[in-house]
Amino acid sequence: MFSLGGLNENGKNMYVIEVDEDIFVFDAGLKYGMGKSLGVDYILPDYSYIKNNIKRVKGLFLSHGHDSNAGATADIMKEIPELKVYGTKYTLEVIKPDLRETGVPFDKLIEMRPHTKINFAKNSIFSISITHSIPEAVAYVLYTEDGAIVYATDFVFDSTMMGNYRTDIGKLAYVGKQGVLCLLAESMYADKEGHTSPSNRASKFIKEVFQGAKGRIISTLHPAHIYRAQEILDQAKATHKKVIIMGKSLQELIMNSIDLGYLDFKREDLGDLTNLNDNNALIMISDEKEKPFMNLDRIIKGFDKFIKLKEDDTVFITEPAYDGIELRRAIIMDEIAKLGVEAVALSSKFLSHHASREDLMLMINLMQPKYYFPIRGEYRHQISNAELAEQLAIPKENILLKENGSVVTIIDGVLQDSHEQIKLNEILIDGKSADDIGELVLKDREMLGENGIVIVSCTLSRQTKEILSGPEILTRGFIFVKENADLIEESANISRSIIERNIEVDNKKVDYNQIKNEIREELGRFYYKELETRPMLITVIQEV
Repeated sequence: MFSLGGLNENGKNMYVIEVDEDIFVFDAGLKYGMGKSLGVDYILPDYSYIKNNIKRVKGLFLSHGHDSNAGATADIMKEIPELKVYGTKYTLEVIKPDLRETGVPFDKLIEMRPHTKINFAKNSIFSISITHSIPEAVAYVLYTEDGAIVYATDFVFDSTMMGNYRTDIGKLAYVGKQGVLCLLAESMYADKEGHTSPSNRASKFIKEVFQGAKGRIISTLHPAHIYRAQEILDQAKATHKKVIIMGKSLQELIMNSIDLGYLDFKREDLGDLTNLNDNNALIMISDEKEKPFMNLDRIIKGFDKFIKLKEDDTVFITEPAYDGIELRRAIIMDEIAKLGVEAVALSSKFLSHHASREDLMLMINLMQPKYYFPIRGEYRHQISNAELAEQLAIPKENILLKENGSVVTIIDGVLQDSHEQIKLNEILIDGKSADDIGELVLKDREMLGENGIVIVSCTLSRQTKEILSGPEILTRGFIFVKENADLIEESANISRSIIERNIEVDNKKVDYNQIKNEIREELGRFYYKELETRPMLITVIQEV
């Protein structure tokens, strides 16, 4: 078994378990580009191993519908159309819009109800309901001749969550009694003491916000967190708010969830654009993780054509801050305060629906695994997860701390010393393109962002090869030209000298590649000597 993504990172979860000749794939998530990603919208796991071995792949089994676990499904199915995808009804409904947009048919989607078993010759897969912030999340049990392998990612133990959010502890315990060879469990909150519950529930806080609001409430919502949407809609009903959902994707998700019975709310209680300025309006806007607070930022700056903030409005950020977003959220809250509008956000005491230390310990005690594999989270989280497993008497040598691509080999129920490594590369996606933009493009973007660009432009005579115009030096993001006229002039002189010595007047030939290389090298050295910076250098030479 090994990971194609999800270890030492947040998102991009994809795990492969190979039993003899059969391959089972669990989850196909993506990760959003942030920080040094430089224009990358999202990142996919390297699924070339799946593509190269598709004849042995029995299926892709999705645990739930969040982007971190299912967001790459459409991209992968487009490239591997024969791949069968298993998931609960709601999970498949969540990914269908992406499939439709990508042009992928639904014929390979196979609904797998919780607590059902599917046989694959001598192996089988069994699903168990677990609690997460989205309906019908499941853990998977892969039964093999050497014992069960349990994949349990993104869960909490919370007895108040019922129906489509309920954990079937009895079935988890039953699997544990049968004998678990290996348990794969998430690590995201492994360093947090206690149970996650009740910190995952925010209904009391939401109630206070609604009761204290003087006018409209503009509420951000991460679309995939349906449980949080239900908490907000419950308070909207209790306070007789008119709910307006902004944004096509959020509207589609909420409406579909209502129609399928996953959200308890009546369609007739939903308003439209005519209700936007009503004093009792609850305006729900999408908070997309790929562009955090983008929609809210547009409203704050006055660019939204429908929503203009008023002094008696309350802006409500309904998700706790996650890693990498704290600074951006603080800036947004500050900008709202400057407008004289009240801003409220869930504090750090509220947690998402992920397993804290006591939740993980309970899962380990239920499963009693021979081997324990901490997954999903940064490496420090995996270390914390490993430490708590060791406290529960799992031998240190039986705790599998790995990175993406590192293979775990178990033969006849015994862990083997293996240094096998699957070579992996991230697939970087910019915009809607399914083509990987690659590391070279990122390096160019990093150079442009840090040092700017210099363009050397020159025109030659087609007949004589003499310089007719230029060289002209154009810069963007490099220096302020008016204050550096001498530097620009010297750049032109260096470029002219290089061009002239590479023109064979007698033969009327010009070695353009040689000119470009020499200008890049000599101007590069000149700029570094003068300014200690290395801009991107592009040479354009044309003949007339």
